[in-house]
Amino acid sequence: MTREIAVVAFGQTVHRRTSDELSEVEMLIPVLHGVLDRAGLKTSDIGFTCSGSSDYLAGRAFSFTMALDGVGAWPPISESHVEMDGAWALYEAWTKLLTGDADTALVYAYGKSSPGSVRDVLTRQLDPYYVAPLWPDSVALAALQTQALIDAGETDEPALATVAARSRASAATNSHAQLRGSVAHGDYVVRPLRTGDCPPVGDGAAAVILAAGERARDLCERPAWIRGIDHRIEAHSLGVRDLTDSPSTRLAAEKAGAFERPVDTAELHAPFTSQEVILRKALRLGDDVTVNPSGGALAANPVMAAGLIRIGEAAARIHRGASDRALAHATSGPCLQQNLVAVLEGEAR
Repeated sequence: MTREIAVVAFGQTVHRRTSDELSEVEMLIPVLHGVLDRAGLKTSDIGFTCSGSSDYLAGRAFSFTMALDGVGAWPPISESHVEMDGAWALYEAWTKLLTGDADTALVYAYGKSSPGSVRDVLTRQLDPYYVAPLWPDSVALAALQTQALIDAGETDEPALATVAARSRASAATNSHAQLRGSVAHGDYVVRPLRTGDCPPVGDGAAAVILAAGERARDLCERPAWIRGIDHRIEAHSLGVRDLTDSPSTRLAAEKAGAFERPVDTAELHAPFTSQEVILRKALRLGDDVTVNPSGGALAANPVMAAGLIRIGEAAARIHRGASDRALAHATSGPCLQQNLVAVLEGEAR
């Protein structure tokens, strides 16, 4: 890489089960203003803007254009959008800064899952000929993956309950989390997954600011430098994949340089407890690594923003000196189909 690029500011909403009284723009504006203020910037100081969201959640085409009202599109701005989690919007912004066309970038993502059944909405990303017509929802597919893990001897239900308890306990100090502290593991949703194994349904948004080189050092006392970032995708057909493993995560981590030196923190986008088991193995994370100190997606899972939040949470720990080298992971698609891995570092103290 010819330019050093860092996350210099991060902000997010307080994630809630419902936000009926707010539009996407009203939900976004405080977050956007917050990250700009944190970096000491104005909208006119941003060289590139990129967003991530889903028209399927909003229920209308080109819904992201309305969210631009929260950014301010006049005078004209350089802007782009991905129909993906905001982590992929950050990837696009990172490549834009690498080219030298901009020195700063604003990345944001949002999702309101409360208006409808997100379990049904997510079936629209399945194979449209053989799988989607059967309407297997996201929890049912995750249950298939979990049962495959149990059958392979990789985990069991008590171990998964431990993952859920640890995540919600970690979220006790996260004022933005939707679920915090002790939460009952609950009844089966789709066996072998109980309510505690599944993410909460809720609304939320997040934003980060990227900056290059000395500009990053001017804007942040301890920038979170992106030392590597990569994303990979696996076969669309679930029947040709080993659901107990995630080779795309492993390859993305390798290309991002995650295995070159140990990390002390990992923010994993694992909406289901069983997926943390798979990701830990693929990313070679030992017990000495602090995993999801924010509580992760089990504490708050705003669809289309949860992956960006993992990068933001990892960066925030570097900003405040709680981490020196962190890994952030984002996923999209059924059963960990698409995976992005970023490695962030703080300068020596």
